Amino acid sequence: MNYVLLGPPGAGKGTQAKNIVEKFSLVHLSTGDMFRDAKKSDKNISSLISAGKLVPDEVVIDMVKGRLHNEDIVKNGFLLDGFPRTVHQAQELDDMLRTENKKINAVFFIDIGNEEAVRRIAGRRVCVCGASFNVVMMPPKKEDICDFCGGALVQRSDDKEDVVRERLEIYDKQTKPLIEYYKNSGILVEIDGLKDEKHVFQQISEYIEKSRR
Repeated sequence: MNYVLLGPPGAGKGTQAKNIVEKFSLVHLSTGDMFRDAKKSDKNISSLISAGKLVPDEVVIDMVKGRLHNEDIVKNGFLLDGFPRTVHQAQELDDMLRTENKKINAVFFIDIGNEEAVRRIAGRRVCVCGASFNVVMMPPKKEDICDFCGGALVQRSDDKEDVVRERLEIYDKQTKPLIEYYKNSGILVEIDGLKDEKHVFQQISEYIEKSRR
């Protein structure tokens, strides 16, 4: 079984993806992780991400295509997180899967609204040790200090409010049409992302369990 996770920045896709792949033994294909790895060695990708802009379709498609043939995906199925982001990417993904006699079984759309997205993302703080906090939702015990290593917490450049709003503008123009694309395909599952993390996961899990019976 193969699934796609959609939603605006800040919808909690990464957290839900981790829960889903652990429970259902799927392979997590996160383009965000792919981009962060590429950012270290590709200045063009680094500048695009820092400015909150989308990486060109052809670059993303090639990244994903390279992973779809891996044995773990063939055996277990996958959860795509961060791709597709445009209708063109969705069409390319459908073509890729069709050649392998595969398909997307469901697309989970976690909806939270733009203002909630800004509130969540602009509140994020990270540490060099890898820990992550949120001044609104999960604040550290001491302001701007990591609970785990005592290091300074910082706001990533792509988490600043002006960049977040630009990302949401791009999302509205290029990614929202995907909702209609998958709705018309009959595989869109709308998830209330304003619920707490546990209830968001419950909504997704119940659908997957029901569809596998």
